[in-house]
Amino acid sequence: MNDTGGLDLERTREVFESSTDFTVGLEEEFAIVDPGSLELAHRFDDLYAACQRDEILADSAAGELIDTEIEIRSGKGATFAEAAELQRASRARLFALAEQMGLALAAKGTHPWANYLDQRIIDTPHYSELREELRWVAQRNNTWSMHVHVGVRGADRAVAVCDHLRGVLPELLALSANSPFLDDRDTGLHSMRTEIFTRTFPRCGVHEPFGDWASYADFVELLFSTNSVTETTQLWWSVRPHHRFGTVELRICDAQTRGEESFALAGLIGACIVQAALDYDAGRLPAPLRQREVEENLWRAIRHGLDGRMIDFRARSEVPTRAAIEALVKWTEPARAETGIEVALPERNGAQRDRAAVAEGRSIQDVYRDSIAETRATYVPGAAVSSFSSESSM
Repeated sequence: MNDTGGLDLERTREVFESSTDFTVGLEEEFAIVDPGSLELAHRFDDLYAACQRDEILADSAAGELIDTEIEIRSGKGATFAEAAELQRASRARLFALAEQMGLALAAKGTHPWANYLDQRIIDTPHYSELREELRWVAQRNNTWSMHVHVGVRGADRAVAVCDHLRGVLPELLALSANSPFLDDRDTGLHSMRTEIFTRTFPRCGVHEPFGDWASYADFVELLFSTNSVTETTQLWWSVRPHHRFGTVELRICDAQTRGEESFALAGLIGACIVQAALDYDAGRLPAPLRQREVEENLWRAIRHGLDGRMIDFRARSEVPTRAAIEALVKWTEPARAETGIEVALPERNGAQRDRAAVAEGRSIQDVYRDSIAETRATYVPGAAVSSFSSESSM
């Protein structure tokens, strides 16, 4: 089965049964931006073509629906550290190529003022089919995120891990919140990207617990047999078993402005996946939260980010969101010890920093310009600043 191929659930089960535990793959999405005007630039085809002439980017660069976005993928690392090193190499090459072409790359969940009506869908058979099927929904999705894959051996085990991780999606989203602005105004939300993508796409957001592989496979088979989906990539849940790779993929988080924060967030995500698998093995994985419980905390993450509070449904009480995230860090200590993953929580996330800058008198345009410069400096430390064209107004 390939990424956009048909359905062979027995083959997919075999993929999970033979998967290697705790391999890691990282995916980061960037907006393609004109460095002078800061408007989105419809240059994916040009940038992707340049990537195909690069020995590393030919395999790691990819498109994601709209022609103002490009994604880089680390490929499979045996460890998180190895995946991060692979991603660093791709970052350096992608930023250098973009700068040579007079382009900038932005890493936020949304563009603060771009009009979705100006978006264009990538001209491939796959994305043309999505455009025809989703119509306005596809047009509206000018958002950027990051995804983490972790190898999980065993089909039932992978489904159990996904079921459990539904409950920590709100905390991870709150930590990553980096999209407070849209339509050139403060939306009042911390992750506007989640409202655009997760609340509009079908088969997105948080699925109900499946319990085991048989129940999961039965539902996916039903979707295919009733013509709801034609490809496995149309299962856009925020955490899902990946049919081709034999991984659990978590995809709830906003793109991160700072490169080191992207890795720190990815590390915590990876540790959560590993810890859930270890708890499953030890027979101590608790029953998954109910749908209405996850959704309640998810809204709190969208609305308040790190400034808010989460509900501890087992204790029937509220806790500060930061405390809930610190509890995740504590929970993952065994997984991090086993995998060597280190996690450092930022004092403030992107949404908090953006609002603080506006409160100090910076305009939304200034904040976005600053974030692009910060992305360039932190995703490719040292090299990015010196290699950026002096003709840019950045």
